[in-house]
Amino acid sequence: MYTFETALSCTSLNDLIVSTDSTFIVELATAYGVEFIIDRPTELATDAASKWQVFIHAIETYEKMKGVKVDYIIDMDVTAPLKIKEDIEGAIQTALQHSDADVIITAYEAESNPYFNMMETDNSGIAKMVKQADHLLANRQEAPYVYSLSPSAFVIKKEALYRYNHWSEAVCKLYTMPRERAVDIDTEMDFRFVEFLMERARDYTANPHQTSPEGEA
Repeated sequence: MYTFETALSCTSLNDLIVSTDSTFIVELATAYGVEFIIDRPTELATDAASKWQVFIHAIETYEKMKGVKVDYIIDMDVTAPLKIKEDIEGAIQTALQHSDADVIITAYEAESNPYFNMMETDNSGIAKMVKQADHLLANRQEAPYVYSLSPSAFVIKKEALYRYNHWSEAVCKLYTMPRERAVDIDTEMDFRFVEFLMERARDYTANPHQTSPEGEA
């Protein structure tokens, strides 16, 4: 529901396409007036299926249905429900301004930094820093900036889908968005955190004179 509403508010999008094998999602998409609902093949609807292949199937089906050629596809995951129009439009504009990039990904500055406070263990159980800096770091501020990805939006060139097997092989750039809108629901704790943020936003809307969800008066 939230992703449909955000997508429909984006003026940079030419069309909204839903690829699914779920009757419930079909009904929901229809209720929101989505015209292009693609029946996803069984082999592309498993947990092991590559999303890259889902994109290719969706684009080729859409192009055939409408008789047009697609330049970009924007993937918007429903597991990031706090994204807003400005986040999607910002990622799209970044793609248009950086034609050298194949993929633009929404991201935020990570809470943990592999150069400073993240470790991995080797086969003998010895823990070492995930990334080694070129000098000893006295504090986090000295560490290079690193970013966590948010599935709010992946803006992907159509040609990249055929050139690479995965987005990580492509030329990528990031569009940074606020942490409080970038939450990806992977766990029960994530779900409860999103519920908390949504409830807080509703309270602020009802009483705008209180402290805002972003912590500003």
